[in-house]
Amino acid sequence: MPRYTRNTLIAAKIETTAGTDAVPTGAANALLVSDMSITPLDAKNIDRALVRGFFGASEQLVGTASVKVSFTIELAGSGTAATAPALGQLLQAAAIAEASLTSPARVEYSPVSTGLKTATIYYYDDGVLHKLLGAMGTCTLGAKVGERPTLKFEFTGLDGGVSAASASGTFTAWQKPVAITKANVVDITLGATYSLGALSGGTVYPSTGLEINLGNTVAYTPLLSSEQVDITQRETTGSVELDLTAAQEVTFMGSVKSNSTQSLALTIGTTSGNKIIIFAPNVQMVSPKKVDQNGRRLIGFDLRLLPTASGSGNDELRLAFV
Repeated sequence: MPRYTRNTLIAAKIETTAGTDAVPTGAANALLVSDMSITPLDAKNIDRALVRGFFGASEQLVGTASVKVSFTIELAGSGTAATAPALGQLLQAAAIAEASLTSPARVEYSPVSTGLKTATIYYYDDGVLHKLLGAMGTCTLGAKVGERPTLKFEFTGLDGGVSAASASGTFTAWQKPVAITKANVVDITLGATYSLGALSGGTVYPSTGLEINLGNTVAYTPLLSSEQVDITQRETTGSVELDLTAAQEVTFMGSVKSNSTQSLALTIGTTSGNKIIIFAPNVQMVSPKKVDQNGRRLIGFDLRLLPTASGSGNDELRLAFV
């Protein structure tokens, strides 16, 4: 009997104790995903390399192994201000802290370097359940014109076993995203200030949207008596393409050469409960490039999202759901 990739269900839940099965269910923890994939056993096989007086391969011993999954989640709010979006648990397992705030009501996500959380992920592949324990990951945010806003996650977890099992999911917590179009965004804003769920000041530049790579270093470390997945470093980067005047391009080139930094923001959505502010307070633009967009000249830049020099770190990126 055939099996089908579209009959995949993924559920995830933050663990109370790292590496201990949190038992996510399809009813409470199902993820609404696309573009999913799994490496069911990412093993470091050991070649015996035997010499026997003739040519031929030797068997390999299965060595230390982890499990990897990736999938894309639509970037959308919960529909209610101050209620965390369904994707919040995934961000927490990618070294991002969640905070529900008031005045005004909102939920904010910012990176952390300590107190990191892990998740249990169940990957139901049409009748076969793969379990990832102690999973941690990274993600790439995409918000490009004419597309849907997304978070593409990649997780590494301990091998929690494989079994024959199926599940169904409930997806009512997942809301529709808005399309990345002129009507639904406040375009790339440079030099703005963020406070209490709102941006002030700055200059808006026409763009093709934004991409940000959280840049977590995710490492699986096996020892003889234990194994663990860790996030050990973060270097957040991105890219943007701007529609600049000739004078603006000259000014931006000067900023690149002088290693200047400035804030960068993009606002997605216009309705409370499904409005998202992406804010980075200290961004360096590097590697300028000429871009041809339907015959129009755009200027592209790679981005380095840096912690603010005067702070204590963990502030290079903020996602505010307002």
